[in-house]
Amino acid sequence: MAAAAASGFAGGLSAVLASNIAYAAPLQGTKSPLSTTDEPLTPRRDVTSYNNFYEFGTDKEDPKQNSAGFHPQPWTVRVEGLCKKPGDYHFEDLIKPHKVVDRTYRLRCVEAWSMVIPWQGISLAEMIKRFDPQPSAKFVAFTTVMRPDEMPGQRRPVLRWPYIEGLRMDEATNDLTLMATGLYGKPLPNQDGAPIRLIVPWKYGFKGIKSIVKIAFVDRQPETTWNIAAPDEYGFYANVNPEVDHPRWSQGTERRIGEFRRRRTLMFNGYADKVASMYAGMDLRKNY
Repeated sequence: MAAAAASGFAGGLSAVLASNIAYAAPLQGTKSPLSTTDEPLTPRRDVTSYNNFYEFGTDKEDPKQNSAGFHPQPWTVRVEGLCKKPGDYHFEDLIKPHKVVDRTYRLRCVEAWSMVIPWQGISLAEMIKRFDPQPSAKFVAFTTVMRPDEMPGQRRPVLRWPYIEGLRMDEATNDLTLMATGLYGKPLPNQDGAPIRLIVPWKYGFKGIKSIVKIAFVDRQPETTWNIAAPDEYGFYANVNPEVDHPRWSQGTERRIGEFRRRRTLMFNGYADKVASMYAGMDLRKNY
């Protein structure tokens, strides 16, 4: 009995070690024509040290300083709701069937600063196709992990935890939408949303939910964390729009991290040719 238990423990430990080794390996992505290639990249030191990730604290430096004790492996994502293939998917099983791609995107924060980041990840559209959602699934909802013992910001009621976000189905299946697993050719650092996060480059950064543990297919518009906290300031859609100011920040211009002069903000963060048709006929001031 003891030998069997020891054998089981050793096997489990081996699986965890293998998972950690696989996660730490360099990422080999396929170059994508959807990348933004005409702007300089934001240095990696800035991408990994200037972050909004309130689960680790509200200052920009807090996520890097407070996330060393966070364990992104082993990791499981629960898929549920209106789909034909729900279940608990281990990180490796979630990623393995899909092609990892390189995507360089602009990131625009609602606080009027921006970056250009080389991500690696997989198409959310391809992942959704695998789960085979039912026709009644009109939205996709996401949830961040709840670990107050590892995420000190969750010990304070700054927001209603856990963090939740959502997309309309057509937004989730747009070619640009990415489930990122790395940046600058390496797995995501803890402070940037390890091990898997959402990237929607035409929306403000708070839509990019981090450290995802649940994906749910639903028939109604899901609640989202910042809209719950301040509905007059944060809408569900959160499309980058230089003509609609936030109550505390003008959205007409932005500060690119690493640059001195401000630059003009582009409608849909410069991705209008890929996404504007989804919002045809909508009042973008009302549906902010």
